[in-house]
Amino acid sequence: MESEHLNVSRELTTRDRVQKTRLQGNQYTISLMNAGLQAGLLTSQEVARIQSAFMEILRDLIHKHTRGESTSVTTETAENILTSILYASDAYLLSFEEPEKAITYLKAVDPRRIYDKGVEKVNQCLEEVKLLYKELKASKLEIPVDAYNMTIDESLPVFFRKYGVIFDAHNTMASIDYPLAVDDMRLQGVFYMKQYMERLKLETGFCALYGQQELLSLLANYGRECRFNYRIELFNIFELVMSNAVFSILSGGAANTLRISEIQYLRLEQQLSSLAKPQIRTLINEAVASLQQELTIDSELKAYMDRCQENLIQRVKHAAKHNTLRKVIITEREDETKSLVVYFNKEERMSDVQLRSVLQEIMAFDRKEDKVNLIRSSFHSFHDYLDMLESDCLYGEEYEALFRSFGVTELAILAKIVFCEELRSESLNLSSILLLEQHFQAEWQMQFVQSLQRMSRDRLEAVERNMNDIDYEHMTFY
Repeated sequence: MESEHLNVSRELTTRDRVQKTRLQGNQYTISLMNAGLQAGLLTSQEVARIQSAFMEILRDLIHKHTRGESTSVTTETAENILTSILYASDAYLLSFEEPEKAITYLKAVDPRRIYDKGVEKVNQCLEEVKLLYKELKASKLEIPVDAYNMTIDESLPVFFRKYGVIFDAHNTMASIDYPLAVDDMRLQGVFYMKQYMERLKLETGFCALYGQQELLSLLANYGRECRFNYRIELFNIFELVMSNAVFSILSGGAANTLRISEIQYLRLEQQLSSLAKPQIRTLINEAVASLQQELTIDSELKAYMDRCQENLIQRVKHAAKHNTLRKVIITEREDETKSLVVYFNKEERMSDVQLRSVLQEIMAFDRKEDKVNLIRSSFHSFHDYLDMLESDCLYGEEYEALFRSFGVTELAILAKIVFCEELRSESLNLSSILLLEQHFQAEWQMQFVQSLQRMSRDRLEAVERNMNDIDYEHMTFY
């Protein structure tokens, strides 16, 4: 800390002490003033002077924002700029070890100087985040998980393009979908992004200790077990990898493998189901420690893993109690030879112009038979079929006529898409799903369900058999 920090320090009495619980990290300057006023470290006149100084900075930045053309902006813009100013002030005042010293500095020094130093800190953090991103990009896992890839390849670059230190310091400026194992959402702006990238880099580094085939196999088995398409679901890869590595150790396997055989699973199930909750905690704590030792985990990653293991302990306790350990311990499964491999080739898709032209032709026909014939002869891509259904170019009985023309495989694929959420429950099959009261936003989905409900029992069973043979893992878009 620079010498200025030492110059403003002084003896603090018990009366002067600030209650830290009243301080808010994302509104630190404001909460410092309130706490200082309550503790007798600031007078109301001093608080008014500090507030006035920040308003003067705001006036200057509004002038800069409008390029000197105006001294007024919308209330929303003014509030945004003021929040950005206070974000920079927070950045500097948070660098004091004790809030009392920060209050004394706030009292003694021109707030503009505090703001300028805060801007320096925000700029410094931004440069650190840029370096972090380069490291993260270079070490990115080669896995087909959309949220992970899109966050690194698209969302984070958006942040760098849009982030502004002066007018938008507090804004994250990007929509980040991929969830961390441990996230602090109280942070904002570039300091949140620094935390996010640091933790994502740690998580990625741990996952990279395992081979790509190990990771892909684990993801595929995870999708099968949870009955969803892991490529498009939101989940944390690190938690999944760490969990199975822990279970590998607990079942007598190596720390550097993620594969759990059926025999290993049965052994774990018997062991965990017979243990009391405190024993489960001890067992997992010991396994995590062994994992860290065998993989020679560094101190930073070790501390992060320690923070994550409580969630794993609670999940195992819950699963052991409710007999759902298969959802937590992902078991290796051999690919079933019966699985249908379904490819949706993007090269077969129509252009937007072609699609609009065919849709207009469909709507121009009066007879449903003519519409169905045109659809069946024109569409060769499943993507185009979905676009057509979403376009509402069919009405009433026309849907039924189209669905009757589909083969059981086509119907099974549609059912896997429409009933994606319901199929996660192992207790539900197609027949029982159709008995549920359901609401759909899309007209075609409602018509599809009604068509299935009118279907003969034999045909419905054939559709269900095909659904069972189609694995989300094998529904490949390329």
